[in-house]
Amino acid sequence: MKLDEVATLFNSAMDEIGHVIVGQIELVEGVLVALFSEGSVLIEGVPGLGKTLLVNVLSKTVSCEFKRVQFTPDLMPSDLTGHNIYDMGERRFHFNRGPIFTNLLLADEINRSPPKSQSALLEVMQEAQVTIDGETHHLDRPFLVLATQNPLEHEGTYPLPEAQVDRFMFKLTIDYPSPAEEKEILSHYAAGRNPGQLQGFEIKPVMEASAVLDIQETVKQVIVEDKVVGYINDIVARTRTWHSVTVGSSPRGGINMLIAARTLAACRGRDFVTPDDIKEIAPWVLRHRIRLRPEAEIEGSSADEVVLQILDSVEVPRS
Repeated sequence: MKLDEVATLFNSAMDEIGHVIVGQIELVEGVLVALFSEGSVLIEGVPGLGKTLLVNVLSKTVSCEFKRVQFTPDLMPSDLTGHNIYDMGERRFHFNRGPIFTNLLLADEINRSPPKSQSALLEVMQEAQVTIDGETHHLDRPFLVLATQNPLEHEGTYPLPEAQVDRFMFKLTIDYPSPAEEKEILSHYAAGRNPGQLQGFEIKPVMEASAVLDIQETVKQVIVEDKVVGYINDIVARTRTWHSVTVGSSPRGGINMLIAARTLAACRGRDFVTPDDIKEIAPWVLRHRIRLRPEAEIEGSSADEVVLQILDSVEVPRS
């Protein structure tokens, strides 16, 4: 695949998803960039904003398999990964695959389950495989985990383990639609269309799953100059010494920033990464990888504000 084809497919997917999803441009862009970068996404927002609908529409647009798992306090790891079942007739075990064996996995309200169940995703998010009773089972590609969570101040939620949070390429936020966007959503229902069940919408696939794999290989051709690599390195290093941050980004944060910036550049129709690409990607990559000091949180600082402060403090390389 040629690089200019990536931008064409990206724009076609944005247009097709936009027929159902009203607004939320940054969210849709972030999810597509993560899919083309082979990374997972954590989406945070209150219930009812269309997170499940977005993943469903994405699976129709990309023409791949989609499964949804509702995380609850009694969910067991084997409910996700699957388990071995003994066949009395054949006198041997058969592996019964869990819902994790798909292309797009929606882990809905992931922080409603305790860490034991959440950790079932650790291996699959990092290596796209599951190990059951010593036997490794590989997942089909492309594979993408889209996990949703409610804000932690809501009752009945469990904070995600740091090791799992770091495995998400992006953390994206979804907010209430504007009055104009909400009116457009209501107009869908008034016209007899039901976005929740995709009734009245003819979603056309703009690419096959194999095209996503081609895109993931093609974006590796995007050029990242040494000065841009240094820019990424300076940003990540600054998160570890910033006065209001107690835990900074891991090296995985810098790696994901570079990979995602390549993809974003290709989706913008370029074969090279610019500092503006890094600035656009940085909040998605870093907001869940830094931990603020208690005094900063008491003063009302947020991770997004700190990321922007860090970006302003790092010298931008000149062209």
